[in-house]
Amino acid sequence: MTNRIPLIAGNWKMNLDHLQAIALIQKLSWTLEDADHDFEEVEVAVFPPFTDLRSAQTLIDAEKFKLKLGAQDISAHDSGAFTGEVSGSLLSKLDVKFVLVGHSERRQYHSESDQVVRDKVAAAWKHGLIPIICVGETLEELETQGQSAVPISQTIAALTGHEALGEFVIAYEPVWAIGTGKVATAEEAAQVATAIRAAISANFGESAAESRILYGGSVKANNVAGFLQSDQVDGVLVGGASLDAEEFAGISRFKKHIVL
Repeated sequence: MTNRIPLIAGNWKMNLDHLQAIALIQKLSWTLEDADHDFEEVEVAVFPPFTDLRSAQTLIDAEKFKLKLGAQDISAHDSGAFTGEVSGSLLSKLDVKFVLVGHSERRQYHSESDQVVRDKVAAAWKHGLIPIICVGETLEELETQGQSAVPISQTIAALTGHEALGEFVIAYEPVWAIGTGKVATAEEAAQVATAIRAAISANFGESAAESRILYGGSVKANNVAGFLQSDQVDGVLVGGASLDAEEFAGISRFKKHIVL
């Protein structure tokens, strides 16, 4: 058994304006509260676009909602002439707790290298944020290197070169399963999480290996329980399904559907 608190994280990607964000957060919070969701046992976080963060933070604070707030990206820089980027210092002022780093879409469409990811991890720690480091293989990499090779190399690259490690979360998202309807099996997700944890332990120590590892990729309320039966998988990173309050609440309440 593990004492790691499960984390259910909803990445909205480039969807919903600030008014829609308010409506979704209200409905999600009310749905979970009506179901007596225990946020101490299962942490729930939402990751809106940057333009929604202030409205989301104000609402969560005013209504004393127990949802946690995350950002979808972070700049490696603190301030300066970096048009369009958002620094960790700005995010921390909005009570952001988590930040996605190295999402496959950032790696693919913005050519983010392992070095960029490493620098963003350092920036998150500098400003008291918890990076959710996204790792995963493409279909071609899966076929040529196997399922664990790329996630392990990306994890080690992101955590190497720091004076000390802060708190972090790893999110294993096979690129071939994002938005495709294809899903890794629960056994495959557990195997990769086990391999990542072993690699972290070997390179950074047993304490670091107790960090949470999430699975992401076409997660739904009707398949989440299978992924979370393994004690190696500590939660999920949800994409499209997080835009539906009822569906995301169902995912967040997975414990009510499985026997431990």
